[in-house]
Amino acid sequence: MINFVRKSRYDYADALEIIRLLRSEDGCPWDKVQTHRSIRRGLLEEAYEAAEAIDLDDPVLMQEELGDVLMQVIFHADIEKDAGRFTMDDVCDGMVKKLLFRHPHVFGTAHEDSPESVLVSWDKLKRQEKGQATVTDTLNSVARSLPGLWRAEKIQSKAAKAGFDWPDAKGALDKLEEETGELRRAVESGEGVAEELGDVLFAAVKVARFAGVDPEDAIAATCEKFIRRFRAVEEGAARQGRSPDQLSLEEMTALWDGAKGS
Repeated sequence: MINFVRKSRYDYADALEIIRLLRSEDGCPWDKVQTHRSIRRGLLEEAYEAAEAIDLDDPVLMQEELGDVLMQVIFHADIEKDAGRFTMDDVCDGMVKKLLFRHPHVFGTAHEDSPESVLVSWDKLKRQEKGQATVTDTLNSVARSLPGLWRAEKIQSKAAKAGFDWPDAKGALDKLEEETGELRRAVESGEGVAEELGDVLFAAVKVARFAGVDPEDAIAATCEKFIRRFRAVEEGAARQGRSPDQLSLEEMTALWDGAKGS
C-alpha cells in the first residue's frame, strides 16, 4: 500500500503527486500500463462532459468535470516526464510564454480597443508563431481531430479572412441547393455519394456561418428534437397497445406530424 498523506483539502501539487503514484511501480496495474493512445479517447470524452456541464450551468458538475479534464492533462504530461521529453512544468511554461506573446496589448506596448481587434491580432501572431507563411498553411493547421462541422467552420473562416467567401448568405444558400442536387444525382446513380454528401454538409456549414449559428449546436438541438418527437410516436403507439415497430410508416408519420405540430 502507498502511504498518501490524507488532507481535508488538496491542491495542484497533490494532483501531480497522486498521478505520479498511480503510475509508479507500486501503483495501479491499469494506470501504469496506459499510453497516450490508449487514453486519447478519455481526454476527448472528459472534455465533452465538461462542455455539457458548462451548457447546464451546473457549478458542482462543472467543478467535477474540469477536474477530470485536468486529470487527463496531468496523466499525459506524466507519461512524457517518464519518457524524459517534457514535464507538466514545461507545459505550464509553454502556455504562459504563448499567452505573453499573444497579448502584447496587455503585457507590451501594443494597443487593442475591442474584442474584435484582439482576435485579428491573435490570428496574426499565431501565424507568425507557427511559421504559417500561406493561407493554405493556416487551413492545414486546423486540427483534423475536431468534430467535422467545427473543422469545416474553422477552415471556412480562415479562407474568408483571405477574401474567399460570398458577400452574403444568398451565395451560400445557392451553393447548398446546387450541392443537394448533385447529392440526389449521386444517390440515384450509386456513385460518389460520400463525396457529394460531404459537399452538402460543407455548404450547410457555410450557411450556418452567415446565419451566425454554431453548426454543432444546431445538429445537437435537432437530435434532441428528434428524440422528443419520436417519444411522442412511441407514446402514441402505446396508447393503441402497440410498439412503434408494429406501426406502418404512414401511421408513424401521422404521429410524428402531430408531435411536430404541437
